[in-house]
Amino acid sequence: MADDLHLVRTTAPNKADAVGWEPELAELRQRQAFARELGGADRVARQHAGGRMTVRERIDKLLDPGSFQEIGSIAGKASYDAKGNITGFIPANCVFGRGTLDGRPIVVAGDDFTLRGGSADAAIKGKPKMSEEAATRFRMPIIRLIEGSGGGGSVKTIETTGRANLPGGLTETTSFDLVANQMAEVPVVGLGLGSVAGLGAARLVAAHYSVMVKEMTAVFVAGPPVVERLGEPRTKQELGGWQIQLRCGAVDHAVDTEEQAFDAARRFLSYLPSSVYDLPPRVRNWDDPNRREEKLISIVPKVKKQAYHMRRIVSAVVDKDSFFEMGALFGRSIITGLARLDGWPVAVMAGDPLFDGGAWTADACSKIIRFVDLAQTFHLPVVHLVDCPGFQVGLKAESSAVIRWGVRALTAINQTTVPWCSIVVRNCYGVGGLGHQPVGHLCVRYAWPSASWGSLPLEGGIEAAYRAEIDAAEDPAAKLEEIEERLNRLRSPFRTAEAFWVDEVVDPRDTRRLLCDFANLAAPLREPGHSRFGMRP
Repeated sequence: MADDLHLVRTTAPNKADAVGWEPELAELRQRQAFARELGGADRVARQHAGGRMTVRERIDKLLDPGSFQEIGSIAGKASYDAKGNITGFIPANCVFGRGTLDGRPIVVAGDDFTLRGGSADAAIKGKPKMSEEAATRFRMPIIRLIEGSGGGGSVKTIETTGRANLPGGLTETTSFDLVANQMAEVPVVGLGLGSVAGLGAARLVAAHYSVMVKEMTAVFVAGPPVVERLGEPRTKQELGGWQIQLRCGAVDHAVDTEEQAFDAARRFLSYLPSSVYDLPPRVRNWDDPNRREEKLISIVPKVKKQAYHMRRIVSAVVDKDSFFEMGALFGRSIITGLARLDGWPVAVMAGDPLFDGGAWTADACSKIIRFVDLAQTFHLPVVHLVDCPGFQVGLKAESSAVIRWGVRALTAINQTTVPWCSIVVRNCYGVGGLGHQPVGHLCVRYAWPSASWGSLPLEGGIEAAYRAEIDAAEDPAAKLEEIEERLNRLRSPFRTAEAFWVDEVVDPRDTRRLLCDFANLAAPLREPGHSRFGMRP
């Protein structure tokens, strides 16, 4: 063995060994520096002159400081001199990676508008695809920062690739099956931060929550140059501004600045689990679960034709400052949003009598479908403050296919398995009233003394049901009043409670305590796991 040891020759490291891989690392740093220049100083200046941040500035503002771990930082197209040394670099126009948001790991992917307006011409298709795959595979929420075509093609793509792309083909920068299937797995947020068209618009709204910046963002399937050729000259804001997109329900919310968009995304995600395999986080703010609001005793007028402010009731019964409304300008006869009860996240629905008397319109039903899907997907118990006189009636309603949309809403509600608690505040009538809770599993149901219900509201229904009796009376008006008084005594919620068709008639001031009890009761019933169905975009 001693002889064998003499065979081992130890040499001192020479100067080249001391350098090691530093030249290669220097080249890596050089390439990363090129990538950080985005589309160049002139295009970055143009982005800033338009009042918009660059994609890297957005990521830095959104995420927890120092948490961004970029993936594919040097993906792009390089140029070289005759000796093979890099002389220039055009980065891919998708920047993505992992980071933390309020300490929670997420995936963020952003379009770089300084490079071909975010279109496929400057894309490396694997980057946006991997961002979607990583979020789903590693069960993390994803936030998309969208500007431009969101990785979609432009007419120039035909020339740069030498062929026309068949939509849905292998060359797509984003496999839309990943985008669609992802909504059944992890929370998805889309932020529109400039002009957003085509595939970019689709990626923005294929989200559980989407936000526009009011004077900066316009969203459309095709922009003004395209629709003008069809004989419809429009500005960007006329065609796809925030008021257009929020009122039709395409986008959920609009804010004044990019920073506010980031704050909205941060708050939305605070109510949700990281994936369907987790549970929503409890965040207690020490608001007393037994707090009583005296104003609730008289907040609903005794005169049924008088409206009231349902949002004041919502704010009074949930944890203070916890209500996060979604889709406020669409389907306005129903209020939807997330809130907390004794710290537990819940999904809140509430009828709004200020719009269409609280009747469910086709738009309201569309809004309900999407909202209860969100609750079901992410294990959120539903609290429904009921004031629904039924589906909207009349020619406008019939022309909007309200009955089809209404049945779809009832179907979505009855497909849910999460716990429900309904508080009948005022009206619950007709087929629309069936939607106050699912009927296939045990739900909690309370009524305020102001509640009334039935197959049809007495107003208008008496004339139809008692037409012969009223017409035969000597004084039809007096007869109508007599019948109405008699039926009003019978439709008291106390009569229904006698038959145990409602769990309890309660003092409105006790509503918060009852809802907090419900939230704590529902907590162990939130079962993580793969959702039975995903969000319908």
